[in-house]
Amino acid sequence: MSFNSQFDISELSILLVEPSSMQLKVIANHLAAEGILNIESAGSGAEAIETLKQYQPDLVISSLYLPDMMATELVMQIKTTDNLKDIPFMLISSETRFTALDPIRQAGVVAILPKPFTHEDLKRALRTSIDFIDPEEIELDHYEIESVRVLVVDDSPMARKHIVKVLNNMGISKITQANDGRQGVEVFSQSEDAFDLIVTDYNMPEMDGRELIQYIRTEMNNSFIPILMVTSEENEVRLNNIQQAGVSGICDKPFEPQTVKEMLFRVLDDA
Repeated sequence: MSFNSQFDISELSILLVEPSSMQLKVIANHLAAEGILNIESAGSGAEAIETLKQYQPDLVISSLYLPDMMATELVMQIKTTDNLKDIPFMLISSETRFTALDPIRQAGVVAILPKPFTHEDLKRALRTSIDFIDPEEIELDHYEIESVRVLVVDDSPMARKHIVKVLNNMGISKITQANDGRQGVEVFSQSEDAFDLIVTDYNMPEMDGRELIQYIRTEMNNSFIPILMVTSEENEVRLNNIQQAGVSGICDKPFEPQTVKEMLFRVLDDA
């Protein structure tokens, strides 16, 4: 199973959205240390959008708090614009509050880099971005990847779209989507043998991810279908409850494609 991209980090073109000229220089210097010199800058969300209309980079890197909007709004504008929607978005922020970061996690950023960050933090985040720009298909011993059938359950259309893109990049194309846990149960109940894997969010209305797992494991008596949960949940008690419900693996939001590949390799090939 190969995870190494042929895309070189130094080839990246980047739009850096940062209102502070000092922070802009610091980040640009870190990028230059990686050989990245093709950098455009913008000081606000509106300026970033105008720049993107003329120049489409490989990656957008932005602070969370901009003079005219939150980075969450900037992500949403990018993701809902046809010719921009596939550009990966990385956040750099000193923010740690769940309530501040969860909306942008749900919007489908590829990485969240702490501020201040180390050079290794930056390299890891850049390599995660490259997994989106130049993806490689996962190779499994017991499955042909193009034949793997996945049910994706998430109440956020943006989050579902992000998960589907990650899976598509790995070579998985047979994907069915459900808007929440209850619809997920309905779809799965109609034909259990139609799926090889379930990927679900945790926080959803009607029926959350834990309840979905419990229903499948207990009410449907299905202990063998691998279930991968993708969540931004940080509460240890809730995470323990998810584990006890019978989840096969838990991925953070935003999750790194390589981590997802390794987890898929484990839950599918070792199932």
